[in-house]
Amino acid sequence: MPDTNDAIPPNLASLHAGEEFLRSKAIGLVAGDERLRLHLAITEAAMDLADVLRQFDTADEDLKVVQLLGMRTFNAFGASVKLALSGYGQNSALILRDVVETVFLIDYFAGDRTLIERWRFADKKARLRDFGPVKVREALDARHGFTDKKRFAMYEMFSELAGHPTMKSAFMMRPQRDGDAVIGPFMEATTLEAVVSELGRLAIQVGEQLNLFFPADWPQGLPSRLAFAKLKQRWIATFYPSPSPAAPKSDEPGGA
Repeated sequence: MPDTNDAIPPNLASLHAGEEFLRSKAIGLVAGDERLRLHLAITEAAMDLADVLRQFDTADEDLKVVQLLGMRTFNAFGASVKLALSGYGQNSALILRDVVETVFLIDYFAGDRTLIERWRFADKKARLRDFGPVKVREALDARHGFTDKKRFAMYEMFSELAGHPTMKSAFMMRPQRDGDAVIGPFMEATTLEAVVSELGRLAIQVGEQLNLFFPADWPQGLPSRLAFAKLKQRWIATFYPSPSPAAPKSDEPGGA
């Protein structure tokens, strides 16, 4: 039996201990914030949809592509949550940029499923030309008849703050906005809230798109779909509440 005591260099072991300490601190922050808990709950529900969809036994190669893309989002969400709770907010956001690209693609396929076969057989050059994030976003804009500025702005934000080594990317390495950048993980409530809220927003999009590919007559998928739908309603009511109807004017003199 090999001796595992020295398998991990001491500095890496110490770093892991620090990450676990930050995770406990992050969980405390989440426990005290109902909104953060809701973002993580909808993320888990979207991950569950991806997990259940992959279990559908099919010979349809196009559907298998969507199952794989769903599995990709599952892995990305899992890694992003782990990094966010361990103090690596920038790296968590970097992974979310991949989720944005993936959900662009799933949305694109949902509107025209013949595109899946084209994508499957496209070479690298054709895939970049016809299915890159900018091309897909433009096609989705044309299909839907409007520009989804928020979703693409999210992609650009992740690129600038996490995906590319820019001066602005240093913002996510600072525990305080006007402070110095630090090396290694750190836990700060504003950064955690920013990353977890983007997790929730992306989870809504991923779940909505994956839901479109569930076979309507497959009962095994129903519990997961219903759970997601209920959480989605709660999430939308919390973060995008409908405006209250105007109060009726009073008939009394001097009434509003």
